[in-house]
Amino acid sequence: MYRWESTHHMINAERIKVMKDGAVILNFARDGIVDDRVVSEAIKTGKLYAYVCDFANGLLKDHEHVITLPHLGASTREAEDNCAAMVADEIRDYLENGNIHNAVNFPDVSLPRSGESRIVVANANTPNMVGQITTLLAEGSLNILDMLNKSRGELACTVLDVDQDVPAAVEAGLRQIEGVLNVRVIRGCRH
Repeated sequence: MYRWESTHHMINAERIKVMKDGAVILNFARDGIVDDRVVSEAIKTGKLYAYVCDFANGLLKDHEHVITLPHLGASTREAEDNCAAMVADEIRDYLENGNIHNAVNFPDVSLPRSGESRIVVANANTPNMVGQITTLLAEGSLNILDMLNKSRGELACTVLDVDQDVPAAVEAGLRQIEGVLNVRVIRGCRH
């Protein structure tokens, strides 16, 4: 039994009959909405020019006027399991390393860990922000071993690996910089 009875073969012989000659059908919704057998015949007779879908099957796979694309299958059990694992890995990477992947409202930031501590600063994307941050670290006698600054629209993320533990006064000073939204210190290098 077809899972979505109300849309099973919604595009069928009757509907194709009222289409203009040479029409092209695009189906990226789901398999079963289009009656592939009827579409194949309509292409052979010239009623339809082409069919594009992401549901390949034996009837359509080698047809000259059919383009089949890979179906992402985002709602399959396997895809949901893979997405859940990916999210868990990305959250873990953020918690352990401050790296950000696939955020909707933030830039992707990924920097391999080095040094004794990592400082992750979420800040406004404004001129001289990195200069203010690095100046404060220099005043606190922290040597920057590696650094990455990425922006997305009005937001930026600055990641800095330093050679020693970050003193509380430096961390507090970073929080006082105008435009700094959040400061996170990850202590201890993880190789």
